[in-house]
Amino acid sequence: MERLQKVMAHAGIASRRKCEAFIEEGRVKVNGTVVRELGYKVSQSDKIEVDGIPIYKEEPVYFMFYKPKSVLSSVTDDRGRTVISDYFKDIPQRVYPVGRLDYDTTGLILLTNDGEFANLMTHPKHHVEKKYIAKVKGVPTPRHMRQLERGIWIDGKKTSKAVARILSVDTEKNTGIVSLTIHEGWNHQVKKMFEAVELPVQKLKREEFGFLTLENLRPGDYRELRAFEVQKLVRLAKNEI
Repeated sequence: MERLQKVMAHAGIASRRKCEAFIEEGRVKVNGTVVRELGYKVSQSDKIEVDGIPIYKEEPVYFMFYKPKSVLSSVTDDRGRTVISDYFKDIPQRVYPVGRLDYDTTGLILLTNDGEFANLMTHPKHHVEKKYIAKVKGVPTPRHMRQLERGIWIDGKKTSKAVARILSVDTEKNTGIVSLTIHEGWNHQVKKMFEAVELPVQKLKREEFGFLTLENLRPGDYRELRAFEVQKLVRLAKNEI
């Protein structure tokens, strides 16, 4: 289920704010009934009309993208910075990122115009694992890994159990490379977890999302997900596999 104005905007009717104005003006019907509630949610089976004309609903599309550094996980930016949607200008559908990666974080992120799929991938009750590779300041030890794996208290709540591995250490430079696999997606979660064990992150990359990997993609590249991959992600989120 998605908000009515969001579905309208994705169908190319107008901007989100303009669509909200259409709703408040009584120009929008859902299944033959005028809807004026901005929070009203619709499903893919609902019939939506604007000024008596049925809107065209885009076919759902799904992409994986290798986000470069210094790119916002957003579709617009009032400061003129590069955003993910800048890489998808040749795609006829209006896609948006599933969750987000920090501005300076690189790696795998999904994009879609399917709100139900996006909610399924990001809702905290679903356990889709994400694997990150972090370069940290300080020499990581097995004690640090045990702390990360047991869960860390950040922002008043404890993270779930994780999988942490030391990949390499450089005692001369006082740095290390660590892999961390989690299934939540809290704001700045990975960085805050490492900060909590006094290993501040210098570089961060998401290498895996569920069973998906970056394969042969380079920063700025994307590819469309295959139907079986979308179905497998849905089943994974629903804990059916």
